Amino acid sequence: MARKNPPRVDEPTDDEMEVGKPKTWAAGLPGVMHSMVPALKDMGVDRSRKTLLAMNHRDGFDCMSCAWPDPDHRKAFEFCENGAKAVTWEATPITVESGFWAEHSVSELRGQSEYWLGQQGRLTEPVYKPAGEDHYRPVGWDEAFSIIGTKLNSLASPDEAAFYTSGRTSNEAAFIYQLFVRAFGTNNLPDCSNMCHESTGWAMGQTLGIGKSTIAYDDFGKSDLIIIVGQNPGTNHPRMLTALEEAKGNGAAIVAVNPLPEAGLRRYKNPQEVKGIIGRGTDIADQFMQIRLGGDMALLQAVSKRVLEAEEASPGTVLDRQFIEDHCEGLEELKAHLARLDEDAVLESTGLRREEIDELAVRYLKAERVIITWAMGLTQQKRRWPPSRRSSTCCCCAATSVNPAPGRPRSAGTPTCRGDRTMGIWEQMPPSFLDAIEKEFGFNPPREHGTDAVQTIQKMRDGEMKVFVALGGNLVAAISDTHEAEAAMEKLEMSVQISTKLNRSHTVVGREALILPTMGRTEIDRQASGEQFVSVEDTVCAVHPSWGKVEPVAPHPLSEVAIVSRMARATLGQKVNVDWTGFEKNYDLVREHISRVVVGCADYNQRIRQDGGFVMANGPRDSRTFHTATGKAVFTVNDLEHVQCPPGRLILQTMRSHDQFNTTIYGHNDRYRGIMKGRQVVFVNPKDLAELGLQDGQYVDIHGEYVDHKERVLRNYRVVAYPSARGCAAAYYPEANVLVPLEAVAEGSNTPVSKHVVVKLVPASDGHEVGASVTA
Repeated sequence: MARKNPPRVDEPTDDEMEVGKPKTWAAGLPGVMHSMVPALKDMGVDRSRKTLLAMNHRDGFDCMSCAWPDPDHRKAFEFCENGAKAVTWEATPITVESGFWAEHSVSELRGQSEYWLGQQGRLTEPVYKPAGEDHYRPVGWDEAFSIIGTKLNSLASPDEAAFYTSGRTSNEAAFIYQLFVRAFGTNNLPDCSNMCHESTGWAMGQTLGIGKSTIAYDDFGKSDLIIIVGQNPGTNHPRMLTALEEAKGNGAAIVAVNPLPEAGLRRYKNPQEVKGIIGRGTDIADQFMQIRLGGDMALLQAVSKRVLEAEEASPGTVLDRQFIEDHCEGLEELKAHLARLDEDAVLESTGLRREEIDELAVRYLKAERVIITWAMGLTQQKRRWPPSRRSSTCCCCAATSVNPAPGRPRSAGTPTCRGDRTMGIWEQMPPSFLDAIEKEFGFNPPREHGTDAVQTIQKMRDGEMKVFVALGGNLVAAISDTHEAEAAMEKLEMSVQISTKLNRSHTVVGREALILPTMGRTEIDRQASGEQFVSVEDTVCAVHPSWGKVEPVAPHPLSEVAIVSRMARATLGQKVNVDWTGFEKNYDLVREHISRVVVGCADYNQRIRQDGGFVMANGPRDSRTFHTATGKAVFTVNDLEHVQCPPGRLILQTMRSHDQFNTTIYGHNDRYRGIMKGRQVVFVNPKDLAELGLQDGQYVDIHGEYVDHKERVLRNYRVVAYPSARGCAAAYYPEANVLVPLEAVAEGSNTPVSKHVVVKLVPASDGHEVGASVTA
């Protein structure tokens, strides 16, 4: 039964912030308490039982908080703290009632925090803000779709519209969404991957021929060495800690490469084990390398050089020459390049000692089975594409050791929005996919590349984009250069958001705006042909079904598949011969088309119903095949570029707190880093504070510096002395996005450089309010 009134939202004041010591271990009993207490309080016993015990199980639903793969043998509590928070956030019985929209103008809602917006509850009915008005008002579904279809069909060109997608979207919804967009006539399909994982896809595609992880879940337990680069599993994907614990139990060594000593990389107390409750738990990192921001490529090049020198000293004992001859290219060019590598430049770029790099190289040379896993700490740098390519190159080196098992490249990059890319959500889908669309549906989809997330904002800013439709997500908060993005969004003629709950993107809108409420993954989806399920793809290419387990919080929200199908009907009419009505009635029809369009998805309906679903083919992992231009894995050559930071400045990275998932804020605590009741903090090494003449606890304005000469400022942030790498600082995303210029993007992937922001800390003046500003 939905509760009509949302709870009072208590926003902590700046004076209430508490700063303690960072934790030295993750999970344990506190993790259980922070999972279960909010769930029982907000959802009740029955709803908590039905959701949490079904999450990540074969007959349950897939967790919406990350794409971490599932083990073959799953425990009853196959979820983590942040997964429980995500379910509690989505499955809450609190709803936004009709009177809310008359009580709160869009301008008023814009002044609320992301946390406050999310706490208002689930959206239950379509609402529309007409041009010239400042309030949403409830409308019927037919009216909402008519408004959208009329506007889209009034555009001078389909390319005046962009269609965004969140990584939470199911495979079925993603497939028919891209089908609708291409039938409409554009490839403008930006997605959340453009802002985080794009570099991984680009780099691995170049070096290994596939932009996805090349390992399976069980490979963690079989590995000898796991190198974790720029990743914080304790907060962002805590179930990875269980895989690391299992690997440690089997004798694996773990090396963590990160600017911050994150608790989950130090020690893990598994709450499902006795030693995780009353014992010490498991030490995770055997070696912790506190690298300077931007130094990852230098480190990986230095390790590669030591591997090749070891082979030179003892030919045939390090590299598998036959494997290289059969499956690789570019090794001689790499040797020549690394022979010129400046060791002093490496040490300056990384901030590491030579002995630390030597230790990692020795571990690497001794290991037979190596996994390199990385996330946004590696990909969100100015030259993040080359570091990702360097990681892939190191994986090739690992695969060429004398006794590889089974002798194939081992790497685990972060996924590109799960299965969205597989289903065609990409502005640059290859001709083969578009040809398959044409053959299956009888229309010729557009061939010109569309716009990514950054390009979409730029076109809004320049008046070239008129309509923006978002299937989930919160682009205006997630994208870089917050003020530029907000000003661009307001130039739109219409914005449309398909969402479960309120977020910032519902308050920064075009002249007309709609919010379409959708069902959550936790909820039972009943359509004309009966109860439906959807499918998702995880980070190791495993595809499995997801069944909702609880009754919807309200009768009016539609499923994502239903919303996209009806929007397509209202827009396209009889333009293309596609059974949109059939898609909504029975998702099997969607999957039949997927089986004939998407490579690797043949017999989709049959295979998805197998126990645990199925695993898509992965050339490097399964058969040593590499779909590169030459059919071979590529040892790449990349020039080392040191991140320059002028005197008196720091390199800042944006990051999540423990109480958030992407832009969704669950609370104001970051207990692993010792921050309670606040988010307006900047973490700085104590030695750097001393050199800058600042003190722990002092309030500063954070000035971003970039070549466009705009002054971007975060005001009145509390300095926290923290054991970060020297010369580096950190602040929370999405608040710190204001400091990242829209044009500051990575080479090749065009992803915002959120881990490479040069800043100056200036003592705050008394009376400054917490906030952000930008001036020309």
